[in-house]
Amino acid sequence: MSLSFRRVSLASIGLAFGLSALSLSPLMAQETKPAQPDTAAPAAAPVDPNAVVATINGEKLTEADLALAEGELSQQFAQLPPEQRRAAALSAAIEIRVMAKKAIDSGLDKDADFQRRMAFLQQRALHGEVVEKDVVGKVTDAEIRARYDQEIANTPPVNEIHARHILVKTKEEAEAIIKQLDGGADFQKLANEHTSDPSGKTSGGDLGWFGPGQMVPEFDKAAFALEVGKYSKEPVQSQFGWHVIKVEDKRAKQPPAFDDVKDQAKQAVIRDKYFAMVKELRAAAKVEIADAKLKAAVETMESGK
Repeated sequence: MSLSFRRVSLASIGLAFGLSALSLSPLMAQETKPAQPDTAAPAAAPVDPNAVVATINGEKLTEADLALAEGELSQQFAQLPPEQRRAAALSAAIEIRVMAKKAIDSGLDKDADFQRRMAFLQQRALHGEVVEKDVVGKVTDAEIRARYDQEIANTPPVNEIHARHILVKTKEEAEAIIKQLDGGADFQKLANEHTSDPSGKTSGGDLGWFGPGQMVPEFDKAAFALEVGKYSKEPVQSQFGWHVIKVEDKRAKQPPAFDDVKDQAKQAVIRDKYFAMVKELRAAAKVEIADAKLKAAVETMESGK
């Protein structure tokens, strides 16, 4: 059974939401278990965020400032060994500070374009804070479980089959094999002898269990049309060659366990909460778009959210 959780769209939600929801990446990673502490190693002393790491032109750079630089620049430092990242972050923070001072001394901070960018960056950061505190931070385990249960209830049951096949190059070869099966030959033995599928040469052509759409269309249609214990009376052609198929068993596919899709359910809850908040705030806001075509394009795009 395939649940219909929709992935969080970082493009539509925005970069700030993407940064605040890094733990959600996506369709379908397991939650990472926290690393177990090494009982043999002494516990690290707590870091004072106000402790001064360096001074640049008389201005203090604290542990909190350094931690912020490490977090913001983590992608740039990803290839560095862990022991070098702190030094790299400090070096980058110093570089940023001295270049920023030069910009201020030159009056660049008064530039209209710069001030617009600063205003936008502040707004984007505040957007991220709201998402982090009022959306992601308020998702409960009960809501995640309820979303999982809802998806299970809304997902139609799906059958899956356990099948074997014999793959050959020509229709004539497949017809000859069907003739032997009609005469009582053992399917698994014939598969081991004749199939060109490398994985089936020692397993009697066993394909295991699979659901609709997991095989190429021609194979899929023929396999699901067979009854349990029956084999195809006519060769089935696909892009790989000619198949003789036998269905060993059928069953209702079990839904995924909650723990296996918990992250997806969490993504769905966050997405719904986020867009509900946006809808409420947009409804209360007075928004006017002067260009009629642009207004229509925005409305069309947002109607699909």
